[in-house]
Amino acid sequence: MDDTHDAGATIRALRLAEGLTIRDLARRVRVSPATVSAVENGKTGVSVTRLRTFAEALNVPVAQLLTAAEPPNPRRPTPTRPHPADWRDYPPLTLDPVLAAAVDAMVETGYHGTTMRAIAQRAGMSVPGIYHHYPDKQHLLVEILDLTMTDLHRRVTAAADDASDSVERVAHIVEALALFHAHRRALAFIGASEMRSLIDANRSRIADSRNRLQRILDDAIHTASREGRTRTEDLRTAGRAITTMCTSIPQWFRDDGPATPEQIAHTYAEFALALLNATRARPNSAAPLPLS
Repeated sequence: MDDTHDAGATIRALRLAEGLTIRDLARRVRVSPATVSAVENGKTGVSVTRLRTFAEALNVPVAQLLTAAEPPNPRRPTPTRPHPADWRDYPPLTLDPVLAAAVDAMVETGYHGTTMRAIAQRAGMSVPGIYHHYPDKQHLLVEILDLTMTDLHRRVTAAADDASDSVERVAHIVEALALFHAHRRALAFIGASEMRSLIDANRSRIADSRNRLQRILDDAIHTASREGRTRTEDLRTAGRAITTMCTSIPQWFRDDGPATPEQIAHTYAEFALALLNATRARPNSAAPLPLS
């Protein structure tokens, strides 16, 4: 194994540890995703100048990129289950090398443009090695969508439970949706764009999961309406408009943009409440003194 391949394997391992896609890293080092992929797979040389750029983007010493990375054994992803008070926290997402490579490939070329051979090359594995863990590309897509929906359900439920009243519950749910689609935009992008690529049985199951997630928001909106806290007649359309607003974030959000995921999520929650003409609860105050 030569130094170039060692550096590429280490860059890939560090990128995955940071929860970055190939496209994310490409933006940081100002090259194309194809160049990052070629570097990680040892298909192109890495100059000293470019090595420094990668090191700065990954916040590590240059010397660390020349240390061979031991690839982790493929395993199923185990996302951290957020505590109800931690639904806003987004630690790096640890995926096995095959699943991480599949996410990168599907974001870059789409499900139908991705081959198992291309995934194997990105993961630094043999094609038979991938088939040992994932029988086909459909299983990889289902794994990605299951991971996405499981994490979304946990976070949205925790956000709703963390609210003190019905309007705050709506705001928290919208904030949770927006945060996920900004922080986990590679997963969210695949979830939004590749439903059509699922076989019927898988599509039906994932669609049901998405519908149950929508109902969490719809129920919160209807509760606020029954309490007289909103002034919007078409609650169903409003709920779908709010969800669509959040699911579009991966199409335009950038790490180097003017706003953070947290700022976007707060703004989207305010947009949602404005759309619903929602009335926030007034803070408790002392009763007025009687007039003399």
